[in-house]
Amino acid sequence: MKGWVWDRYGSPDVVELQDVPAPEPGPGEVLVRVHAASVNPYDWRHVRADPMIVRGVAGLRRPKPGSILGADLAGVVERTGAGVTAFQPGDEVFGVVKLGAFAEYARVPDSVLAHKPAALSFEEAAAMPMAGLTALAALQGLRAGQRVLVNGAAGGIGTFAVQLARAFGAQVTAVCSTRNAALVRSLGAEQVVDYTREDFTRLGERYDLLIDLIGNQPLRRMRRVLAPRGTLALVGGMAGGGRVLGPLGQFARAAVLDRLVGQRLTSVSWQPSGESLRRLAALVEAGRVRPVLDRTYPFAEVREALRHVESRRARGKVVIGGIA
Repeated sequence: MKGWVWDRYGSPDVVELQDVPAPEPGPGEVLVRVHAASVNPYDWRHVRADPMIVRGVAGLRRPKPGSILGADLAGVVERTGAGVTAFQPGDEVFGVVKLGAFAEYARVPDSVLAHKPAALSFEEAAAMPMAGLTALAALQGLRAGQRVLVNGAAGGIGTFAVQLARAFGAQVTAVCSTRNAALVRSLGAEQVVDYTREDFTRLGERYDLLIDLIGNQPLRRMRRVLAPRGTLALVGGMAGGGRVLGPLGQFARAAVLDRLVGQRLTSVSWQPSGESLRRLAALVEAGRVRPVLDRTYPFAEVREALRHVESRRARGKVVIGGIA
C-alpha cells in the first residue's frame, strides 16, 4: 500500500509517499480502508519535532522506522480482528490513531472507532475526531446559560467548540480575526471580538469558561476575565510555549496557580473513545454540529496540506480526500 512516511525531522519536504506493508488487524483491532484523513497541528509538530518533547514519543534522533503520519481518518472496514463485534466488513467508520492515517489502510483499535454519520461525507467525518473530541473535553462540566469565550474560534477545534457550546445551551463569545467574524457567527457565536482591533482581556467582561486555543495571553490577563469560580481551559495553542516544552510550561504554571486561587485553571487532555465519537455523531445527526472544512487536498498533496495548516491561516479543518 501507499503511505506518507518520514525518516527525519524537518519541514514538510521530508515526508515522502512510499510503498509500505499493509497492516494486519490484531485482537480488538479493525483494518480500515482509508477514504479521507484530516490534518492537525499534531501532524506538522511530529514532522518538525516541535516542541522537542515530541521526540520522546516519535523517536529521539529520528522518527521510528516506518512511521506513517496522520491521526484522524474515515473509511470502510476491510477486516476485523479477533473479538471485534461492533463492526463488520463494509461498515463506514471514522476514528483516530496515534499515527498511520495518511495511508491507504490503517489498523485501528475498535475502542477508538465509531460508525460514520450518514449525513456526512468521508471528508467531513475525518475532520471530526481530534478537533471534536478536544472541544468536548474543554467543555466538560458546562451548564446551560453559562458564558463561554473561545479564543481561536475559527480554527479546527474552535469551530467545534463554538457549535458544541451553543448545543449545550451556553452563551458564546468568539475571538477571531475580521475575515472570520461572519463564519463564527454562523456557527452560533452571539458576540465576536475581533482581535485585530480589541484585546478580549481588557473589555471588562466576565466568563464562566474561557477556552484558550492560541496561547498568546499570559495567565494573569486571562484570569481577569474569568468569573470568581470560572474555569480556564488551556488547549496548547500554537502561538505559545518554547521550542523545548511548547505549551507544557504554561500548563505547569497553571497547575500550580490552580491550587492557590478560587478559579479553576486546567490543561485539556482528551482520551479518544468510541463513546465520545458516538456522542459527536449523535450531535451531527441531530443537526447541532457539522464540521467546517477549509480545504480538501488530494492524497498526493499531503506536504501542501501540512504547510497550509502550519501557516495558521486555515478556517476550520484541512482534509486529505480521495485516498481510496
